[in-house]
Amino acid sequence: MADNDWKARLGMVYSTDPDFHYRTAQDEEPATLAPAQQELRVWLDRKQRGGKVVTLVRGFVGREADLQELARMLKTRCGVGGAAKDGEIIVQGDHRERVVDLLTRSGYRCKKAGS
Repeated sequence: MADNDWKARLGMVYSTDPDFHYRTAQDEEPATLAPAQQELRVWLDRKQRGGKVVTLVRGFVGREADLQELARMLKTRCGVGGAAKDGEIIVQGDHRERVVDLLTRSGYRCKKAGS
């Protein structure tokens, strides 16, 4: 966050202390676990997507930047689009077998989940 983010200081009215520094609560991202310690689940989903199938990867523990990097690798290798948000990776299309194979080769522990 920027030092002058006024939305984070909405509760503070005024301070006469010239050395006062605003303290804002920042959520720390969890440290990224090693691939061998990750327990990933790979799902097929079509709910709220207009009947289109997507492959979901859930269970990633780590920083948002590492999640984005893993998503980019999976999307590139599958040759499709997708996204990484809310702690899960969305890969467009039915690529569950390929995603499980790619994750296993990369050293991640993963299983197929769902129907």
